[in-house]
Amino acid sequence: MEWLIWSGAAVSLAGVAGLVWCVLYALRARRAGLDDAGLRARLQRAVAMNMAALMVSALGLMMVIAGIMLR
Repeated sequence: MEWLIWSGAAVSLAGVAGLVWCVLYALRARRAGLDDAGLRARLQRAVAMNMAALMVSALGLMMVIAGIMLR
């Protein structure tokens, strides 16, 4: 079950990369000097991507735990 551990670690790292992307996207949106509606639209997209990245990271961690338990 080592493959499950390593693939879970890769999936988890992809989720963390998505979280970093969300932070950078939100910072760029705030610095863009948009009006309230434009900033709200961009931050809503960032929140949706943030939730997706959190889910991917959690699934990766579940894969790692399952691989450790089945080992």
